[in-house]
Amino acid sequence: MKVNTKLQLSLMMFLEFFIWGGWFVTLGTFLGHNLKASGAETAMAYSTQSWGAIIAPFIIGLIADRFFNAERILGVLHLIGALLMYQMYAAIDFAGFYPYVLGYMILYMPTLALVNSIAFSQMKNPAKEFSFVRVFGTIGWIVAGLIISYVFLWDSEVSRQEGLLKNTFLMVAIASAILGVFSFFLPKTPPKVGKDEKVSVSSILGLDALKLLRDRNFFVFFISSILICIPLAFYYQNANPFLSEIGMDNPTGIMTIGQGSEVLFLLLLPFFFKRFGFKRTLIAGMLAWTVRYLLFAYGNADDKAFMLIIGIALHGICYDFFFVSGQIYTDSKAGAKYKSAAQGLITLATYGVGMLIGFWVAGEITDSYLVREGEHSWVDIWSFPAIFALGVMALFTLFFKNVQVEYKSN
Repeated sequence: MKVNTKLQLSLMMFLEFFIWGGWFVTLGTFLGHNLKASGAETAMAYSTQSWGAIIAPFIIGLIADRFFNAERILGVLHLIGALLMYQMYAAIDFAGFYPYVLGYMILYMPTLALVNSIAFSQMKNPAKEFSFVRVFGTIGWIVAGLIISYVFLWDSEVSRQEGLLKNTFLMVAIASAILGVFSFFLPKTPPKVGKDEKVSVSSILGLDALKLLRDRNFFVFFISSILICIPLAFYYQNANPFLSEIGMDNPTGIMTIGQGSEVLFLLLLPFFFKRFGFKRTLIAGMLAWTVRYLLFAYGNADDKAFMLIIGIALHGICYDFFFVSGQIYTDSKAGAKYKSAAQGLITLATYGVGMLIGFWVAGEITDSYLVREGEHSWVDIWSFPAIFALGVMALFTLFFKNVQVEYKSN
């Protein structure tokens, strides 16, 4: 791959995840402070990610893969997204905000598959070349958080009180417009499927891989993947509002420790696979969720702030050891015929169904432990996902028989 192409793809990934990390992390805090949204309303806003994940395959399968170049669709989606993001910036109440965040996520979620498609199409050896390009996405997410906390201080207590957190949407709108224009200069990625070629809804959604559920181990893993998304939703929805509410300085910047941890443990994953095996690696990932939430429950922003830092740093184990390991396991079980379908099915089940349920549960639990306006009983809130994750781990441990899974690093 040419150096110029590699730089283009790296910048594309940087902007793609800078955009996501630039508003999604602080969304809960913004909704609570600026729009006075309830936990249920915050859950509705976060659930737009799930609706986007459910609808995305149709946009990719029925449009991107059949009629238009991927880079052009990426450009159009981000330009429209910039307009919607500006409307979110200008919203004054939740009723006016929600339609725009729903529309935005329906357009944004397909772009995650599009950037991968564009990148892979330019690579002669994706197994060796993709990691370098993809890591710039994680860097983009981290940079967005550092800018919010340490450059503009939008998540500081004073700025939150003044409503300045809404500026994250303006920043992202600008970044989205830049990526929208830049996309038209990316390497050409023509449609993969002929216009007249028939594509079934079941293949688009990955339902062809449902046959894999006949395997008891895969069925247990599949159900566990959906259930573990409930604790995951608590982190996405509540972590930033929690840190802000208890008085943690620069909460968004501090949360980027989680992304750094994600990169580190992704590199360590082959060692754990080889040393402990697949089942124990997944169990470690689920146990980390329980430990993380207990640290959140009993930590504070003063003498026990180290507990919160450790909880955030566990993100690499929580995410990589379960979800990345799960993707590898799914690939090994699917075989050549169902590889794409199986990954699509897992994505639909987790980011679609699992997270949709998770955000709803997180919203209900958060509202039920509202002590007074702007104050929650966080010990009770974080105890629920801690116990739930422990229960999922116990079920997985009991019913999943250990298997040998070969790790193939990207």
